[in-house]
Amino acid sequence: MVLEALGSAVIGLALAWAATRLLPHRLPARTLVLPTGVVAALFGAFVTHSALGPGHTPLTLLGALAVAGALLSLLIRPSGLRRSATA
Repeated sequence: MVLEALGSAVIGLALAWAATRLLPHRLPARTLVLPTGVVAALFGAFVTHSALGPGHTPLTLLGALAVAGALLSLLIRPSGLRRSATA
C-alpha cells in the first residue's frame, strides 16, 4: 500500500511536470499544476485500490495515471480564443 501511494505520487508528479514542459502557455501556474497532478494520482490510486483490493499494484498505478491525466486535462486552456466584435 505504501509503495502504491509513493508510486502514484511519483506518476502524478512526472505527468504534471511533463504537461508543464509541453504546454506551458496553455496551463496555469506551475505551482497549481504540480500539486494537482500528485493529488489526482493519489486519489486515482485510492479509488482503484478500493475497487480492486490489494494485490493489484500495476492496475492501481494505471488507475492513478488515468485519473491524473484526466484531471490535468481539465486545467488546459483552449488556444486561439477570439473575442467577438460586440464584446
